[in-house]
Amino acid sequence: MRIDSSTTAAAILPLVGGPANVTSVAHCMTRLRLGLADPSRADRAALRAVPGVLGLVMDDGSCQVVLGPGAVTAVTAAFERLLAEAPAAAPPAGAPSTASPTAVPAAAAGPAAAGRGAGGSGPKVLLRRIAAVFLPLIPALVGCGILAGVNGLLLNAGLLPGLTPALTAVASGFMALLPVFVGYNTAKEFGGTPVLGGAVAAIVVHPGVAQVTAFGVALSPGQGGVLGALAAALLATRVEKWCRGRVPRTLDVLLTPTLTVLVAGLGTLYGLMYAAGAVSAAVGAAANWLLATTGAFAGLVLGGLFLPLVTLGLHQALIPVHATLIEQQGYTVLLPVLAMAGAGQVGAAVAVYVRLRPGAPLRTTIRSALPAGLLGVGEPLVYGVSLPLGRPFLTACAGGAAGGAFVGFFAMLGDRVGATAIGPSGWALFPLLAGNRGLGETAGIYAGGLLTGYAVGFAATYAFGGVSAATAAAAALDPHGS
Repeated sequence: MRIDSSTTAAAILPLVGGPANVTSVAHCMTRLRLGLADPSRADRAALRAVPGVLGLVMDDGSCQVVLGPGAVTAVTAAFERLLAEAPAAAPPAGAPSTASPTAVPAAAAGPAAAGRGAGGSGPKVLLRRIAAVFLPLIPALVGCGILAGVNGLLLNAGLLPGLTPALTAVASGFMALLPVFVGYNTAKEFGGTPVLGGAVAAIVVHPGVAQVTAFGVALSPGQGGVLGALAAALLATRVEKWCRGRVPRTLDVLLTPTLTVLVAGLGTLYGLMYAAGAVSAAVGAAANWLLATTGAFAGLVLGGLFLPLVTLGLHQALIPVHATLIEQQGYTVLLPVLAMAGAGQVGAAVAVYVRLRPGAPLRTTIRSALPAGLLGVGEPLVYGVSLPLGRPFLTACAGGAAGGAFVGFFAMLGDRVGATAIGPSGWALFPLLAGNRGLGETAGIYAGGLLTGYAVGFAATYAFGGVSAATAAAAALDPHGS
């Protein structure tokens, strides 16, 4: 069913508490992500009943409305227009009436700044906030990753030698400055001035750091990567907030940015870059060791547990790990394993389709969601099919575990399969595949994992999914007649 983005956005806004309750708006490939000042004002049942809404995840001040690929972009734009047209909300009682010339409004700083009073705290919220740093970067990561893969094919084939240098520059420019963007978004998410976070994070990639010695070792440009940039911007935000409360207002515009860049910059050079470099190296070594020594078991666990992470909205917290591996090795070995969860979901959905009686409304839902599922966007199938039915969600996880074990088994044999960018999975991951073998062998292993996930997800759901007993309930899962 095709939805009208303006109508959907207009229906969602009052159900999340109205414009005054929305502190931030963002989206990923399938979800409208809203920061809410008071999450209790959101009407969960009514939100799930809005035509076009596939699911809902509420988590400590964050409201994630699952809309599916394509639709989410249009609905987000319409939602932002509604917010811009809404009357400005009065500031909370006791809030300062003026701000520093370089301060960032709370709503612009993200849900962490504006919605902190809602009570968000703990590791789960921290992971969500870190994920929010990287979510806006995914489109560029995908685009540059695909171009890098195409350029690699041209170089290996010796084709278009006059074009490949240009493609190298186009594909590599963003990745070379990725820490700057991470620093900017980190400061924005955690309540600092974004450009100051970007300025301090830029130190990580500046060629001049090669002249600096920390702990008796010369630093190298890029040392620490995105983790170093994340830590640098967090330090800059802390220093900036400390200065805001102590520097006289008349000198704030001069002293606060200067002290922020100076103190956080020196801290980055003489501490954070070295420490983040050690952590980044450990992350890469741990990922390689995990798959090389326990590949089949590790793949089984990772592939089997990824769908639950998706339903909780925590899967994006793995983006810093993927980005670190891509910086170090040129590809992330974890993404192809995790992508097997989507294959298990597709197999389970096909089994549900086969077991349902002809004409059941849920069959229409499956037909419309399967193309997205094959391309690695699994939320429409998760929230529209397997999760409401219950048992097929578990059998889909079994399919993901089998596919992950298949890819992990070959990693134990020394055949690493990786992805040069983050975001796509399923069939859409083929242009991004890379590894330590030839492209044909790498693609063959990945395709074998997908087929294994499809087959096991289908067989487990057909045999143990309890679909025939749930046929009547399945018909009620499509209240909008899609």
